[in-house]
Amino acid sequence: MLKTHRFMQLNLLALVFIIVTVVPSRSQDFSKAEALVMKSEITLKSFLADPTMDWFRKHLAGAKGVFIVPQMVRGGFIFGGSGGNGILLAQNFKTGSWSYPGFYSIGSVSFGLQIGGDVSEIILLVMTNKGLNAMLSSELKLGGDVALAAGPLGASAKAQTADILAYGRNRGAFVGITVEGAIIKPRYEMNNAFYGKDVMLTDILVNQTVSNPKAGSLRDALPERKRNSQPLGTR
Repeated sequence: MLKTHRFMQLNLLALVFIIVTVVPSRSQDFSKAEALVMKSEITLKSFLADPTMDWFRKHLAGAKGVFIVPQMVRGGFIFGGSGGNGILLAQNFKTGSWSYPGFYSIGSVSFGLQIGGDVSEIILLVMTNKGLNAMLSSELKLGGDVALAAGPLGASAKAQTADILAYGRNRGAFVGITVEGAIIKPRYEMNNAFYGKDVMLTDILVNQTVSNPKAGSLRDALPERKRNSQPLGTR
């Protein structure tokens, strides 16, 4: 009888521990994910509205995926670093529909004379199957695991052959922000919190079997590929 009572007490304590620690943590992750989606939508729409982004507007529908980092923070003294969170949406080329977002972190470390810091907005266009498959891995090094190039500006600009094209904006101006060597990793806890269950990146980005209306307006801002047009990258 005493053993049974003791066992019930331990189960109750375990349940309380889960409620006190796990539930608030998932709630916080959901709030962070929701805020990231909102900021990413603002960044995407501002890029699309910029008059210098003709190539970006015309070719976004032909991309395999789009990775949006609304706040990439860089700073430090002597040893510097940069980091932020981002979301990836992938396009299904059979249906033309965009997936709901997958959540990631992006960061890099640099060495040099750096005083102060700044905040940049970054958008990466995933142009090839190789680039998209790399984004589905547990860790991706830009410029190492995939070919990286600067995204072209202007209507007559031509893109370099690369798996991923990078656009960066600082203080409202498009600049050549270096993301070579940056590490991208999935944020599994944010993915699980945003969709309310344990999910795989393939469920979100490839199979497109999960959804969340909180990201509906973000998806609506992305242009769909025309039925008879060909994707820009096939590698």
